Amino acid sequence: MNKTVLAAALAALVALPLAGHSKTLTWSSQGDFMTLDPHAQNENLIITASSYVYEPLVDYNKDFQLTPALATSWEQLEPTVWRFTLREGVKFHDGAPFTADDVVFSIHRAMAPTSNFKAYVNGIDKAVKVDDKTVDIITTAPNPVLLRQLTNVFIMNKDWSEKNKAQQPQDFNKNEETYSSRNTNGTGPYKVKSREVDVRTVFVENEEWWNKGNKVGNVTEVIYVPIKQNATRTAALLSGEVDLVLDPPAQDLQRLRQQAKVVEGNEYRTIYLGLDQKSPELKYSSIKGKNPFADQRVREALYVAIDIEAIKKAVMRGSSAPTGTMIAPQVHGYTKELAQRLPYNPDRAKELLKEAGYDNSLTFTLDCPNDRYINDEAICQAIVGMWAKVGVKANLNAMPRATYFPKVQNYDSSAYMFGWGVPTFDALYTLQSLMHSKGEGADGSFNFGNYNNAEVDTLIDQIKTETDTAKRDAAIHKVLEIHAKEVGHIPLHDQIIPWAMAKKVDVIHRADNRMAAQWVTVQ
Repeated sequence: MNKTVLAAALAALVALPLAGHSKTLTWSSQGDFMTLDPHAQNENLIITASSYVYEPLVDYNKDFQLTPALATSWEQLEPTVWRFTLREGVKFHDGAPFTADDVVFSIHRAMAPTSNFKAYVNGIDKAVKVDDKTVDIITTAPNPVLLRQLTNVFIMNKDWSEKNKAQQPQDFNKNEETYSSRNTNGTGPYKVKSREVDVRTVFVENEEWWNKGNKVGNVTEVIYVPIKQNATRTAALLSGEVDLVLDPPAQDLQRLRQQAKVVEGNEYRTIYLGLDQKSPELKYSSIKGKNPFADQRVREALYVAIDIEAIKKAVMRGSSAPTGTMIAPQVHGYTKELAQRLPYNPDRAKELLKEAGYDNSLTFTLDCPNDRYINDEAICQAIVGMWAKVGVKANLNAMPRATYFPKVQNYDSSAYMFGWGVPTFDALYTLQSLMHSKGEGADGSFNFGNYNNAEVDTLIDQIKTETDTAKRDAAIHKVLEIHAKEVGHIPLHDQIIPWAMAKKVDVIHRADNRMAAQWVTVQ
């Protein structure tokens, strides 16, 4: 081989990426990240993006056991005082050192009025700097789930936030735009390289990541591409345009199993319907001067008119687990007895509606996302059709999640579909957010139908601080029993989550439906 040919061959070899070292993962789901602010909106896809860039003090491993992250250790000095020792040598993406000031700032930021992360700082009174590498978290009372809450409190750089006027979380519900909603500066495994809203977001490897030596996967670049249409997402995967689809349509799963690869498992998310039980008069209804949903008989009628097994078979193609409770089996506090549904009974639904004075006269609007949950709009369409068979006229109002969430969170809805996951794996997260009446902090923070029961509130307040497991579990079960009896919400099913991917992609499936790019290997 002459020198010229040899030089060309060597140059070509150098230009090739090292096997197993430089890999791009392109993945997709229905909607885009609605913000990059890590404390603005408590929604799973946003938290997934945040987890690439930002890190908490305490994290989960693949088995959802607690593991050190930005804190190397912790101890409970008193029933209401937890001390965290911070990791040495960690830097933010802009090179700034990670210190206790950043932790104190971030915890207080997550507690701010515009934050939607109050459930994760529930019970925290304040964070106090002991020294540059030590922080105490003071709680208002003993908190049995504090460490699991902290897995979702992402740490921001105090100086960067102040410099860019991002001391407060973006007010997502008022469509506020802030520097932190489009720009990032974390300590995590990836940095945001570019961001085109509703088009693509590119993350690149953080070469200075403190945990790079223990990285499980080999992905150095992550490209996220939102693709709303089901058929288009499937085609993009099969053509090689994307490597992974987080939410493959149920009707395509058989084909994807043959032509690509599908990994699936139960998610800790329950899909349910919420009903406005407080307003004197329902919005978007022809019924004036009263609120039908304040009547338990009406709520029960809507529940038993839903043939959930038909939805499982025809809409979900078997990929759902019908339930009668508001927490999934992975969540502490779940029992099979509590999960028994009221039986499908359209005749009973008609009787209840007639008793309540709404024989063929109940009308309202059902708000529904069309790009958030698996087959969300199709589920709502099926339910509207089932309600029609018992004389209920519900108008379906389906919309993108970027419009849907602010609408519902501003209480501008009579009836709505929602999904609720439980990152703490403890029932309190659901009970406090969805069933407690509206109050301070996390109390009732996602109770958009304003379900209200004084006994339930008292029990939930006890659960927050009860450290006796047997007493705590008894209170959890009592809340779930009361709520189910009163039809505070209408549970539908727990999601079964399939991820579809190219055969060259290996992933670790997660019950929280977060695609951890740092755990992915691309062959």
